[in-house]
Amino acid sequence: MNKSKELLPLGSIVYLEEGTQKLVIVGRGAIFEDPDTGEQVFADYIGVLYPAGLQTNSTLFFQHENIDEVVFEGYHDDEEDRFLKVYHEWEENLKIPRKQID
Repeated sequence: MNKSKELLPLGSIVYLEEGTQKLVIVGRGAIFEDPDTGEQVFADYIGVLYPAGLQTNSTLFFQHENIDEVVFEGYHDDEEDRFLKVYHEWEENLKIPRKQID
């Protein structure tokens, strides 16, 4: 996949690197407590397993560069363009570290 960082729309379906199950992107710009360090970090995406959807303890956080293949790109319109502009400004000013996810 092209690793340039243009966030995918909600509803996009992806495979992560070395992944065997599809994920549906259900959120972007998630801030959460890192279970390894206890500090606040953020991830580009929140995903759930496809086709099951949201299940207890099945939410996955991942970064754009972790995506290996885009199976389906979600809906994109003018509101998405506006969101991306605001998101990039928010990310530039964010003081919370970006979670390194391998």
